[in-house]
This record gives sequence, C-alpha cells and structure tokens, in this order.
Amino acid sequence: MDTAALAQFEAGRGRLASLAYRLLGSAADAEDAVQDTFLRWQAADRERVAVPEAWLTKVLTNLCLDRLRSAQARHERAAGDWLPEPLLAGDPMLDPADTFEQRESVSLAVLTLMERLAPVERAVYVLREAFSYTHAEIAGILDITESASQQHAHRARERVTAERRRGGETDPATARRVVEEFLAAATSGRTERLVALLTDDVTAVSDGAGLARRLLRYRTPERVASFVRGGFRPTAAKRRLAGGSPSFHIAPVNGSPAVLAVVDGRVVGVVVFGVSDGKVASLHGIAAAGRLARVAETWRRHRPDAPAVATW
Repeated sequence: MDTAALAQFEAGRGRLASLAYRLLGSAADAEDAVQDTFLRWQAADRERVAVPEAWLTKVLTNLCLDRLRSAQARHERAAGDWLPEPLLAGDPMLDPADTFEQRESVSLAVLTLMERLAPVERAVYVLREAFSYTHAEIAGILDITESASQQHAHRARERVTAERRRGGETDPATARRVVEEFLAAATSGRTERLVALLTDDVTAVSDGAGLARRLLRYRTPERVASFVRGGFRPTAAKRRLAGGSPSFHIAPVNGSPAVLAVVDGRVVGVVVFGVSDGKVASLHGIAAAGRLARVAETWRRHRPDAPAVATW
C-alpha cells in the first residue's frame, strides 16, 4: 500500500472505530471490524474509489452488520443477556461528543436499548443520530432506498425514545454529588439512605462478575438497595476474587458518573449510574474481566483523583 492510501485510512481510523463501537457495543469487536476494513482497503482497487471516506464507511458498517447478524452474536445477545463494554472518559471511541444526541448514543442505557433494534435499524439510527448522515447517504451505505432509511430511523427513534429514561442531561456536578452520597451510603450499610436516593422505577443490572450464567436484574428501590448493599459489603471471598482490597473512585464512564473498583492500579469493577432529578434511576454493574480490558488500560494511563473510598 502506498503512503497516500495508508494516510487516507489512518485519517479516518478514529471515526471508523467510534462508529463500530456504537454499532457493536464492544471496543474489542470494534477494533476487529476496523482492522478487517483496513484489510479490505489494502485489497481494493483504490483507483476506482471516488470518495474514500464513503467507501470505508460502507465497508465498516456492513462488516458490523454481518457481526450483529451472526449466529454467535445472536446467541450472546439473546434475551438481553449482554451488556456493552464500558469506556472511560477521554477514550477516542466516545467521539464525536459535540451534541446531546452524540453523547447519548454512547451511554450504556442507549447502547443497551439499541440491542432491541434490528441490525439495520441500529445502523440507520447510529449513522443518522450520531454521525449526521443524510438519508440519501445512509441509503447508499446500506443499499436500501431513502424512504426505507427514513422509516427505519423513525421506528428506531420511537423505540429508543419510548424506553429510555427521562430526557435531558443532568449537570455533571449534580450527578457526581448524587453518586458520592450513594457510595457513602452503600459502603456504610445505610440501606434506608440508599432507598431514598433511588427513583421509584429504578432498575439495576449486573453481569455478576462473569460468574452468573445470566445477567442479574433488580427492580424497586428496596430490592435494588438490598442488592447494592450486599455487593458493597466487604468479605474475604470478595477480596480474593478481586485480588485484594479495592479502593473506589468516581469518574465519568460513557458520559455518566461511575464508581470504579481499583486494586493495585487495576480496574476490577465498574458501576455506571443513570441520574435523573437528583436520584439514581439506573445502575449497570460490570465486573467480568473480558468487558474491562480497555477501561483498565485507559485507567493505567489516567491520573486519577483521590479515591472516594480508600479502604474496603
């Protein structure tokens, strides 16, 4: 490959990775899709490619759709037994993040909701909402009609809007303060304070540190508070599983406040909070090592603030 062709690809690599992450919900799978796109670019008759960015976007998007439609992906994501891979603030895969729609498209809540969309609906939604492609451009990328693109976008937007939490963004300082109060209550055993910090329709989902066969789901403030209190109660077995006694840090993950459990500089768990009207509306707990590789690597390069809870 000549230098110019390589430069063309590298100039768009970040955008391709961000698109793939939104389509697949996995940084590792996104990186694989970008690499596969590069191999296609290497083998292409590039003299016949009029607009490299459009060609690369089309190839990348359709490779992601193939992954979403595969039998393995359908099995892994069946019945909602799948959580997105969390990303720490500053990760380039979270870009672009200039608008509310772009930031929302990488929230764990919306990435999880998009699992319920058909693959082509998901692609249209991401291309339109996060990357501002016109319906004519999306039609060319997906080999569908412009009318079909508009219909897919309408259905996807309706489904996501109907099921996501109350609209609008919470001020980051307010959200962090709520999470600080929540963490203090969780680690001190004040269950009644936990209940008071939860919305009436709160939901919590956890991968059970990868040990459970299915995702753990909880509803109602009382059940969620009990689950959280049990999760944050220190035991010798939990310390063995984590590889030591973690400290707890508060940092943005996928645009939302999160608590990171860290042992010797290694992230061993992440709880991402959805905050609405000064209360916690949702929690996503992720501790399976396979889902934490990228956030752990980013954390190692990060200069963290002092822990919110230093000993456990």
